[in-house]
Amino acid sequence: MKNDNIILEKSFQFSLHILKLFRYLRKQKVEIEICSQLLRSGTSIGANVEEAIGGSSRKDFIHKLEIAYREARETRY
Repeated sequence: MKNDNIILEKSFQFSLHILKLFRYLRKQKVEIEICSQLLRSGTSIGANVEEAIGGSSRKDFIHKLEIAYREARETRY
């Protein structure tokens, strides 16, 4: 991964796990809305980390990481 960024790497791996979980839950006939929300929040963590890395300022960087944190909490719920 880019510059061995551990947060970026772990969030990417987490997204892959979320995709596998999504597929499993769909096979188990779990409600599609729950599965879809899990997929959206779980994969957006890494996307927000990536955006933070490309942030235009320190304030923007922090803001994007805060969004990633909130998505992680939502996914955990």
